[in-house]
Amino acid sequence: MSKYQDIQQACYKANMQLPALNLILFTFGNVSVADRSLGVFAIKPSGVPYKDLVPDEMVIVDFDGKIISGNMRPSSDTKTHAVLYKEWEKIGAIVHTHSTYATAWAQAQRDIPIFGTTHADHNTVDIPCAPPMSDEMIKGNYEYETGYQIINCFNERKLSYEEVEMVLVGNHAPFAWGKNGDKAVYNAAVLEEVARMAYLTEQINPKAPRLKDALIDKHWQRKHGKDAYYGQ
Repeated sequence: MSKYQDIQQACYKANMQLPALNLILFTFGNVSVADRSLGVFAIKPSGVPYKDLVPDEMVIVDFDGKIISGNMRPSSDTKTHAVLYKEWEKIGAIVHTHSTYATAWAQAQRDIPIFGTTHADHNTVDIPCAPPMSDEMIKGNYEYETGYQIINCFNERKLSYEEVEMVLVGNHAPFAWGKNGDKAVYNAAVLEEVARMAYLTEQINPKAPRLKDALIDKHWQRKHGKDAYYGQ
């Protein structure tokens, strides 16, 4: 039995949730799952339809983006995943989709405003949209630089990746992460739903106000059962 079997199975399971949750079209998305003890992650092979996926074909890659095991080409976003795993040591899984509403906000280069309590149950801040990549970064190792596009956004805004487990990449699409595959997929689904709600809110009332700080704090505390970190 391969020592990678557990993360390949977890990666397969998480990837198969994307079409079930209507988060992807065709092959527009991927999930990876890490094994920190082995210093590797499993990721979906590139261009393979979801109906044809099997656990054994999940490609094993190290945190420098080097293929360790597998006969297929890993997702084109592999280097982005590798950068995030290497720089953010408590991430256990990453999801990248082109889900409709979250991608629309990314294409509009806008943060998703915190309008309601559904959003506040999961984040105390607007969901950030990383600025579009500079020309210099685009000319370089594009997928690798996408990872730093995300990391730089969090550093500049003084956000914690452990508290805000989702982001939009300007002109591109969303990424989400979590401690394991199930949690990362959950966060990706929440991101898409919050993006949809925010879009509809602005259609109904273009001047809709941001949720009150007191409600943000209350819902975070109620949802998580611990002291809120809002404003810290």
